[in-house]
Amino acid sequence: MIRKQDALDYHSGGRPGKIEIRPTKSTRTQRDLSLAYSPGVAEPCLEIEANPEDVFTYTTKGNLVAVVSNGTAVLGLGNIGPMAAKPVMEGKGVLFKTFADIDVFDLELDAPDPDDLIRVVKALEPTFGGINLEDIKAPECFYIEETLKKEMNIPVFHDDQHGTAIISGAALLNWFELAGKDPAKVNLVINGAGAAALACAELVENLGVGHDNIIMCDSKGVIYKGRSEGMNPYKERYARDTKARSLGDAFENADVFLGLSVKDAVTKDMVASMAEKPFVMAMANPDPEISWEDAMSVRDDLIMATGRSDFPNQVNNVLGFPFIFRGALDVRARAINMEMKLAATRALADLAKEDVPEVVIKAYGVDSMRFGPNYIIPTPFDPRVLTREAPAVAKAAMETGVARREIDIDAYPEQLEARLGRDRAVMRTVISRAKQDSKRIVFPEGEELKILRAAQHLVDEGIAVPILLGRRHVIDKQIEKFGLDASGMEFINPRESDQLDDYSQELYGIRNRRGVTRNEAPTLLQDPNMFGSMMVHRGDADAMVAGLTQHYPDTIRPALQVIRVKAGAQVAGVYMMVLKNDIKFFADTTVIIEPTAEELAHIAIQTAEVAKRFNVEPRVAMLSFSNFGSTKHPLSEKVRRATALVRERAPELEVDGEMQADTAVVDEILAETYPFSHLQRAANVLIFPCLEAGNIAYKLIQRLADAEAVGPILVGLNKPVHVLQRGAEVEEIVDMAAIAAVDAQNT
Repeated sequence: MIRKQDALDYHSGGRPGKIEIRPTKSTRTQRDLSLAYSPGVAEPCLEIEANPEDVFTYTTKGNLVAVVSNGTAVLGLGNIGPMAAKPVMEGKGVLFKTFADIDVFDLELDAPDPDDLIRVVKALEPTFGGINLEDIKAPECFYIEETLKKEMNIPVFHDDQHGTAIISGAALLNWFELAGKDPAKVNLVINGAGAAALACAELVENLGVGHDNIIMCDSKGVIYKGRSEGMNPYKERYARDTKARSLGDAFENADVFLGLSVKDAVTKDMVASMAEKPFVMAMANPDPEISWEDAMSVRDDLIMATGRSDFPNQVNNVLGFPFIFRGALDVRARAINMEMKLAATRALADLAKEDVPEVVIKAYGVDSMRFGPNYIIPTPFDPRVLTREAPAVAKAAMETGVARREIDIDAYPEQLEARLGRDRAVMRTVISRAKQDSKRIVFPEGEELKILRAAQHLVDEGIAVPILLGRRHVIDKQIEKFGLDASGMEFINPRESDQLDDYSQELYGIRNRRGVTRNEAPTLLQDPNMFGSMMVHRGDADAMVAGLTQHYPDTIRPALQVIRVKAGAQVAGVYMMVLKNDIKFFADTTVIIEPTAEELAHIAIQTAEVAKRFNVEPRVAMLSFSNFGSTKHPLSEKVRRATALVRERAPELEVDGEMQADTAVVDEILAETYPFSHLQRAANVLIFPCLEAGNIAYKLIQRLADAEAVGPILVGLNKPVHVLQRGAEVEEIVDMAAIAAVDAQNT
């Protein structure tokens, strides 16, 4: 659930909006600036003047898309105007960048007249590699796209039309196979006659569905020959010679229903009247034309898809436009033609038949995913969509003559993987896994506003059940003041808890030989960190997240005293460092000041297990100031001994050391200078020889390399406890809670 204030805070917090522009070249010196602008910039200008195609070599044009709207048909908001449409267009830009590394300028044009909009967009052709039309009302959107496609020499794509058509078309292709139906013989009903519906009709015809087998309906009923009310030339193309007048009439003996209309437009009786083994795509958002439960309750031979992520077979446009433009831009296409759209459709359909990687299965918290009634199109979390769909589009562009350049299509998928890296999906995957089996997370600092906002997010997204420790009247004031919702949260005041006596007895039993008397135990439990630790120890909570306002030792100490260390383990702090195109795990960064060789070995093995939980195959480097014996010193010898212990205890691990940091992370140094190393590629798990080195390293990387530091992830305890960085932001708290929840699932 998204609340009004949450959305407003998200868009207004920090730098207003959701996107920014950053230079991609060095600008540190006067020489850099002279190269970037005058006089150096004159050289590429002259090269482009002599050869216009060089614009792709010397500028961003080849990776720049304009998201263009006049705000006349925004989401479900209608004609709200171009200025009010800007947050949506910025959001589209975020999706382009996140899923396909495509840069976007969002252009909201005060141009309700289609011809005005056409003139403006045409004049922008020198700037952009492609145009994504968005949220422009029908039928003007058809005229605008048709005209721009004829008159421009770069791809023009109206996602509202073609995105839905491509994704639903992939699902339809796979339904043909599962149901054993001949495309030329199926009867198809479409409810809705706007941009998406008309594009879907055109695409399914290109997939083999007969034109005369399509019945299209709008708010007035069936579009039939001779109807005059609410018609236009685009609808007229699908006017049928039929006696059917209502949507219910059209449903009788239909094989396929495509819903692009409104909630509750379809009844159970309509679904019951369909032909054998029907296919229902109810794609109205946020609520489909008929609910999953109602449709599936009518018959057991039905395959269904919706636009929702909480049911199987989600028709999600993000499976289309980023990857279609990626392929088109990389071959410098002049257009996106039907062959390219069909190539994208078939690539998605084929991908659904492949074995699903474990990272996707884990993201959805299921035992398996395989081609069948509940899995007929890939999921948005599938990282393979980029490397299947973009090459298919690029290949079709080259084969149909709209590409300006040829690329090596066999090498292209690897280039795409390198472009985006794996980091983009890490936390989305963790959060999705957490949702599958929601755990109870205790927050000792329950009176803090950031904790309350994070708890609200956890409840709304179904990530975890937050248990907030604190004085209820203080918490209630915060909730009322900031418009939060307490439902779904649990509240406990440790001083007034019914469990205080039982917990006191338990704490006394655990710590009576560590200086704790029977009378002192209740006092110690007034510390929320101690109380929260006892909740986790007793199983009244599954995990604890704390440390927003406290020093690290004050947070971790009660957990060490109550939950204690696993047998044969070592408590340590791990940071996952999310770089632009890579992920590294650093340890120990927070706990042991001067670890022994034995402790370093434990830390290395445990950190490798953390990497695996994030679906990263660990390559472990044991770091030092020495490379493989180059410096004889007790400190480097300690790391050498630790490396030997790791190999002895975890022979399956790819590990080496002692080695310097640059040796560990640069492939060329390993391959050329140390070809004997057990590391075949740069390490992604870096074990530091002491806390001082680890702590300095992660903070430098975080600040200087603009890396996201996820952590510290505490390892080695019997049950999950994670300590926040002091002053952590709400998003970081949510991430740590999700990590704690997934850890609890594995405990």
